[in-house]
Amino acid sequence: MSTTTTRVIVTGDKRRRGLLRRERPEGGLARPGQKRRQRRETLAGYGFLVPWLIGFFGLTIIPMVYSLYLSFTRYNIFQPPRWVGFDNYVRLFTNDPNFIQSAQITLVYVLVGTPITLAAALVVAMLLNYRDKGAGFFRSAFYAPSLIGGSVSVAIVWRAMFASDGPVDNSLSLFGIDLGGWIGNPSLVLPAMILLAIWQFGATMVIFLAGLKQIPKELYEAAEMDGAGPWHRFRAVTMPMLSPVIFFNLLLGLIGAFQVFASAYIISGGTGGPAGMTNFITLYLYKRGFSDGQMGYAAAIAWVLLVVVAIIAFILFRTQRNWVHYSGDNR
Repeated sequence: MSTTTTRVIVTGDKRRRGLLRRERPEGGLARPGQKRRQRRETLAGYGFLVPWLIGFFGLTIIPMVYSLYLSFTRYNIFQPPRWVGFDNYVRLFTNDPNFIQSAQITLVYVLVGTPITLAAALVVAMLLNYRDKGAGFFRSAFYAPSLIGGSVSVAIVWRAMFASDGPVDNSLSLFGIDLGGWIGNPSLVLPAMILLAIWQFGATMVIFLAGLKQIPKELYEAAEMDGAGPWHRFRAVTMPMLSPVIFFNLLLGLIGAFQVFASAYIISGGTGGPAGMTNFITLYLYKRGFSDGQMGYAAAIAWVLLVVVAIIAFILFRTQRNWVHYSGDNR
């Protein structure tokens, strides 16, 4: 700092202070050339955002708002929508036992399938974390089903496997267990769907494995020196350090489970059978909207599903402070 600058600051000479500000371009007002450059960069940034904004508003926001409007109407695609107020929502919860059954089946699928899928993915990830030889092959082998698990071809294969006289039925009959096929049995078709969801745990497993790789080995060594066994090390080190990954996989798993459609449609032939045990909310929504032509009613079902998923996500985010531990968190 120069002597003149020091004198201006100490004495508080306003005239000299103004001259000093005009002499220093940095920290003051931007030059005209710099303003033009900043304006061009800003316009270029918005230009790159335009395609995304068009897709966001044209394919997401506007259809969502229009579907919300349709949920308060009676609409069959071929005639203009007719406003009916809350009739669709009242009918859902008071005069539609099929929707109540669909919601119950979906909740069972979500609450049973998601935790088992997470547990299976975590167990396999921990096994691969302690294995160096051939780990790449096993990671690929376990991850592959998650790439094709939601496809129509896999659902067809799964239906053939669990059908009457299928490979699963024939294998169980060797041990004296004759179930007569899972797909046609109302009490077994939902477990078959849950097994299909568990079989697709590869993506979740890879995320768990990446989280396990980030846990410092020094923590395990310190816990072992303190006399902690495998279970105590898992409970005191692995689970707290892996809690952000568990939260992430749990949230995605719950949202994905509520959206199951392709496998249920293929396995049941689009009917939701047997006895409505594969009639998940998304399949029921599809049948009401495209088979029965009740688009307004289907839109109401979609918004109920959206609200339920949003509430569950909100609860998870609100409760994460009690069990999710981030790096540097002193709680």
